[in-house]
Amino acid sequence: MYSANVINDGDFTKTVYGLIKDSRFSEAIKVLHGIPESNSTRAGLSLLAYCYFYIQDFNNAATYYEQLTEMYPDNDDYKLYYTQSLYQACNYDQAFQVSNKLIDNPKYTGSITKLQAAIKYSQEDVLSAKSLVDACPNDDPDKEVNLGCLLYKDGNYEEALAKFVGALQNQGFKPYLAYNIALCYYKLKEYGPSLKYCADIIEKGIRDHPELSIGMQTEGIEVRSVGNTLTLHETSLTEAFNLKAAIEYQLKNIDAAREALTDMPPRAEYELDAVTLHNQALMNFEQNPTEGFEKLQFLLQQNPFPPETFANLLLLYCQHECYDLAADILAENAHLTYKYLTPYLYDFLDAIITQQTSPSEAYQKLDELASRHTEQLRKLAKQVQEHRNRGDIEIVKKAIMEYEECLDRYIPVLMAQAKIYWDIENYPQVEKIFRKSAEFCNEHDIWRLNVAHVLFMQENKFKEATGFYEPLVKKSYSEILNVNAIVLANLCVSYIMTSQNEEAEELMRKIEKEEDQMSFEDPDKKYFHHCIINLVIGTLYCSKGNYEFGVSRVMKSLEPYSKKLGTDTWFYTKRCFLSLIENLAKHMIVLRDAIIQECIQFLESCELYGKSVRTVAYSTLAEENDVPNGKETVSYEARKIKYLLLKLQSY
Repeated sequence: MYSANVINDGDFTKTVYGLIKDSRFSEAIKVLHGIPESNSTRAGLSLLAYCYFYIQDFNNAATYYEQLTEMYPDNDDYKLYYTQSLYQACNYDQAFQVSNKLIDNPKYTGSITKLQAAIKYSQEDVLSAKSLVDACPNDDPDKEVNLGCLLYKDGNYEEALAKFVGALQNQGFKPYLAYNIALCYYKLKEYGPSLKYCADIIEKGIRDHPELSIGMQTEGIEVRSVGNTLTLHETSLTEAFNLKAAIEYQLKNIDAAREALTDMPPRAEYELDAVTLHNQALMNFEQNPTEGFEKLQFLLQQNPFPPETFANLLLLYCQHECYDLAADILAENAHLTYKYLTPYLYDFLDAIITQQTSPSEAYQKLDELASRHTEQLRKLAKQVQEHRNRGDIEIVKKAIMEYEECLDRYIPVLMAQAKIYWDIENYPQVEKIFRKSAEFCNEHDIWRLNVAHVLFMQENKFKEATGFYEPLVKKSYSEILNVNAIVLANLCVSYIMTSQNEEAEELMRKIEKEEDQMSFEDPDKKYFHHCIINLVIGTLYCSKGNYEFGVSRVMKSLEPYSKKLGTDTWFYTKRCFLSLIENLAKHMIVLRDAIIQECIQFLESCELYGKSVRTVAYSTLAEENDVPNGKETVSYEARKIKYLLLKLQSY
């Protein structure tokens, strides 16, 4: 299909052939469309079809090859190219019908059999695909690869891996084979070998195709789109970078995941494939939720779309408490439910959505789901122990993987149950739920973190909370800024409340030192860890009635204002000031004039630096305006609070 035999005779200028020779296919298409005859002559149609296929615009390629099959019905080459274009454009039924016209031609029997197998595979008709693959001759090198694909489809990743490795050894290094191997390792959760094969693909791409500008976008170099050429497709670079991003995302290395996406050869947004678009939405979601939702909603309207799209969109809606939208998506796409949602995930989402109208019914649904998982976990734990006693290392490994997968499904159910009571501030009941699950979850970081939070919130169990927070912090002590700021703040408060002030000060010095180092390396980036810790400690003292020390700590935490003043930090700051004003107005406390004056000076500084700082985080479903509403800025609110303080001082 890709050979130059489609570029046959025709009265065209040398410019067109020169552009095609230089792989400038988009420019060649423009030139061809500028020549009226090109849309009617054999050579013109062949060239247009070829160029469109090469830039992977398969719908247009199919249109032109269809015209050629009608003009030259005896030319089976055009029928083959037409079939290939239809298949690549995901028009599977039509592709299969056209392919049947070539099945009796001995010249194409092998190609058509493999193409029909690929069509059935894409339609998820695995039995028909296997029958067609089995019909291929044993000396066909593609047969082993196709059998591996069928094994992969059935979830037999180890057997599929063996097939792909064998093919790689027999055929030499080929990017698509290396990618298949990497994908199998990914499914087996062996991320090291998977990343190694991805690195091999990327290294070969950099060495053989410097024109693809790999990594230049990450370095901030402006480069033009390389387009969706067959060269890019054959390098498997897009697939390798997407898989690398997925692995880093699974390992919670979000920055590395984003970097993998920007390292891939640059393309315009309209040229991006569905998997890249999906991964961009997911991995940049925290930074731009609006765009993330838009991309996932767009993908859901495409055919085909990445299978994970439907579930991820629903989960993100629920995560951001857009339950009505999640319910609407489920209702509007009932035909996708059985295809893309497992029974577990459907039951889980159903319970979460039900929680909004009937918490008790939702809790019951979650409890039934949790009971099924605990029963399965006990069964799997028993199997792991039995296999260990027999010394079956490989079987033990597989059993442990099944246990961990079951536990990963159980944790969200448990957290959803706990949230029902957390929302009504029934913390003892939340603790009770967590204690019941300790048998399975006591080594799970998410469980330990949430147990720490619920102990902390009860205000009489700071020592127990410290016992849960400390191991989580120490695990990332060398990269302390990777730990959530609230976790560090709660640990510091727990230290203070249990008279471990030295430990609290040591932790804060460590954080401050790390922030100073990071600010030196990247002066434009804002870091809020030390600020938030001081805010939480200040809030603690304010809640205990010691406003003089508490407010002083809060004011100190925002210095320098240009780097520490943000939506979240202002939220906690104004809470303390409003509480202070309320108690002053009720004559429940008295503050020295010097402290009030400090507060006024602080608010004036916030007014100066807060003109463009929002006071309300924009809705995840609304557009983020470049310029916030005047009344939704720190400057406006700081001015209002200052007015209230001055008014109280004048009485």
